[in-house]
Amino acid sequence: MQRWRGLEEIPADWGRSVVTIGSFDGVHRGHQLIINRVVERARERGVRSVVVTFDPHPSEVVRPGTHPPLLAPQPRRAELIEELGVDAVLVLPFTTEFSKESPEEFFRQVLVDALHACLVVEGPNFRFGHRAAGNVELLAELGRAADCGVEVVDLQVRGTVGDGEPFSSTLTRRLVASGDVAGAAEVLGRPHRVEGEVVRGAQRGREMGYPTANVDTVPHSAVPADGVYAGWLIAGRPGTLLPEGGQGGRMPAAISVGTNPTFDNTARTVEAYAIDRVGLDLYGLHVAVEFLVYLRGMEKFDSIEALLDRMADDVKRARELTEAG
Repeated sequence: MQRWRGLEEIPADWGRSVVTIGSFDGVHRGHQLIINRVVERARERGVRSVVVTFDPHPSEVVRPGTHPPLLAPQPRRAELIEELGVDAVLVLPFTTEFSKESPEEFFRQVLVDALHACLVVEGPNFRFGHRAAGNVELLAELGRAADCGVEVVDLQVRGTVGDGEPFSSTLTRRLVASGDVAGAAEVLGRPHRVEGEVVRGAQRGREMGYPTANVDTVPHSAVPADGVYAGWLIAGRPGTLLPEGGQGGRMPAAISVGTNPTFDNTARTVEAYAIDRVGLDLYGLHVAVEFLVYLRGMEKFDSIEALLDRMADDVKRARELTEAG
């Protein structure tokens, strides 16, 4: 899959394409539905498929300070899109100047002149251009004048979470924020994950026999609610994981999110203990932490012995759940 940042990186000889546009944060099952349709339509026409997305999130430019929690950073988002068989991902730098482009200017510059779109596939709530003035009706009108079709896909994927409301990034963020990582996984079609570099912490876990990877998460990450979780620790940047027999791979983990109130900490951290792994040295590595299920809330214990007893139980349950999952 080709990856471009900005229109200038699109090859000059790029032919016709089928395109979809959106933030696609999390690439959840609703997103997957529309991207799969793009790939299908492109293959039917003998052209290439392109997903257009933005960086940073448009809300941070239009309304500074309102950046939503990210379900997947841009590199991870591209990896998830690539897994769906897309030919190219175009990341458009979202600037103040870019945000002021009219729907007509955006359509001409991106879809007609740059990508030579023969078909655009979108959901019914798609908006584009300055102040989100463009909708699918305007998109279809512009398409007719440019020999570019428009297909609107019903994205009303529903499940058992969120009282059966349609799957969306907003629903997923709400589930993650509440600690319902199992529900978030239903929407995403896979476990929710956070990423970041392993940094040195207080090293209390190591002293107590449970050395943890203290993860400095990517800015704006959608970190689950405080508590203890079962899940996995993945060492190395996703997509280029270290061998299972080496320092990395996908390792069952007991994960702590919160301030460690037993030690009166105030900083909120994400720490993952790789179960039954000895001698790991992950400092400086980019890792991913995947959340399978919520085990319990964050507690303040009266003694280190009581904390150790609970940690042993957490690890036992996490081992059993990850082996089953």
